[in-house]
Amino acid sequence: MNFEQLSVLRPDLAFIAHWIGNGTQVLDLGCGDGVMLDYLQTDKQCSGYGIEIDDDKIPECVQRGVSVIQRDLEAGLAIFADNAFDTVLCLSALQMMKNVEGVLRDISRVGRDAIVSFPNFAYWPHRIALLRGRMPVSKSLPYEWYDTPNLRCATIKDFEELANEVGLEVVECVALQDGHPVSFLPNWRGSLAVFRLRKKRTV
Repeated sequence: MNFEQLSVLRPDLAFIAHWIGNGTQVLDLGCGDGVMLDYLQTDKQCSGYGIEIDDDKIPECVQRGVSVIQRDLEAGLAIFADNAFDTVLCLSALQMMKNVEGVLRDISRVGRDAIVSFPNFAYWPHRIALLRGRMPVSKSLPYEWYDTPNLRCATIKDFEELANEVGLEVVECVALQDGHPVSFLPNWRGSLAVFRLRKKRTV
């Protein structure tokens, strides 16, 4: 898969991909159909693994040539050594975790750097929906309250605080709308929050 194909299929992933260096070791948590790792392997000569629990997604990963492990992220990442990966990705999956703090601590242990994205609950249409007395339904939160896989709702500011608590330094934070960065009032106008993180140095 080349960059143009990725841009058409997933503009958010295309934006994130520029943060990942050539030839790096990557772990993609909740890798879905493996499209990100497919691109990174083909275009950036990266190597690594995807972790996915969905039975339907595993064959798609294999078909793409992605090394995938079927595993529940809630079970932890004990199968990987400390600092085993240059970059750990957790893209639009963290909000589905019961133990968000535990997953983030695992990410900071096995990776030197991390990139995390999640739907921004402070996005203005979500606020309007709540003011009208309804739970938000949008492109980034496309489920009704009773059938959503999303267990956690967070804003950009919420996540900054938690990342700091688990030993991750925020290198860069970008709010995306339809795959494009939003610079003016990002916590209001961006539907997807994307964080570039680094493990804090210990003194």
